[in-house]
Amino acid sequence: MTQLGLEKAKLKTSQETLRLRAFSFSAYSTQALLVSYLPLYFLARGYSEHQIGIIYATGPFISVFANLLLGWASDRFQTIKKLFIFLLFGQLVMISLLFPIQDFTMICLVMTIFYFFQTPINPLNDSLILLSSQYTGVPYALIRIFGSLGFAISAYLFGILLKQMGSNWTLPLAVCTITITLALTFLLRDYQGSARKVDFSGFFKLLGKREVVSFFVLILIVSIAHRMYEGFLAVTLHQMGASDSLVGLAWTLSACSEIPVLFLLGKYGHKFKELPLLFIACVLYALRMWLIGHLSSPYLVVATQLMHSITFGIYFSTALRYISQLIPDEFRASGQAVYAVVWTGLAGLLSGTVGGYVYESFGRTAFFNLGTTLALIAAAGFIYKHFTRRSA
Repeated sequence: MTQLGLEKAKLKTSQETLRLRAFSFSAYSTQALLVSYLPLYFLARGYSEHQIGIIYATGPFISVFANLLLGWASDRFQTIKKLFIFLLFGQLVMISLLFPIQDFTMICLVMTIFYFFQTPINPLNDSLILLSSQYTGVPYALIRIFGSLGFAISAYLFGILLKQMGSNWTLPLAVCTITITLALTFLLRDYQGSARKVDFSGFFKLLGKREVVSFFVLILIVSIAHRMYEGFLAVTLHQMGASDSLVGLAWTLSACSEIPVLFLLGKYGHKFKELPLLFIACVLYALRMWLIGHLSSPYLVVATQLMHSITFGIYFSTALRYISQLIPDEFRASGQAVYAVVWTGLAGLLSGTVGGYVYESFGRTAFFNLGTTLALIAAAGFIYKHFTRRSA
């Protein structure tokens, strides 16, 4: 290839990488709005904590079906870009329907359909980034990190905007971020050989293994604790007198703090055993939940968000690494599917419904004490598995 040809190829690679980074940034900006401020929007409209918990639980419930269906569709039709267009257009329609609706049942229905269109975005984005790296040579992490930056920056800026304009501007902001993401979709290259097929041939055999089942049970327990904090942090801070901008700062700190830890674990994590790392993460989760439940200042609660780096950062990446060792190659895809169902589906559903009831009926302290207890149970389970596995 001539020098001119090399320069053109390099320019094309740079442009494709820029487009992928911009799309990730924008897609995670929408997620920041949904996670950080949508609960406050519903709270401002007069819905109770239990009702917000039910609304929050619709996403994890429908995500189980949405991710499997869209993964199959991506494989079947060999496209991710067209699915992005379909999903983002569906999000716009559902968000627009929320403006005039007052009935709680109808809101739950619309939000369920909205989450059907929203929850597959991140897994499909990860698939597209992984596929693009084969052509551009740019590592996954160097593109995906812009998603974390998009979440962090947007959470903070949206907090400032909503503090000035009021929570009723949450939906218009969502329309804007979704529209921008949809526009960026048309600039993406539709790489072929998309999301890997999920192999369910070994599904029941996988679930029959006691070591695998016990691991996923522990993952479910700590995931419920994580989803409890994630779903009700904004409500907690708001009830403690925090402004929308302070809520945004809390999410910004958590998103920023995870970036260096994920990088370090990716580089040096293999030097440490997975189960002890998961034990440490769960103990710190317990401490974090206890602090949120007992601190009286919203500023101190915001400071605990820096612990996100050593709770979620250690937990999520280490769990994935352990699964890759625990599950045989012929059942690897099924194992990842089970992990996704546990992490995003079951944990979110239980934390939203049961957690919302506990929060409304017994208060903030009891709610986060429950999360603390769950994290400690998971910690005990992981360290027990570590020592019994060594002695076996």
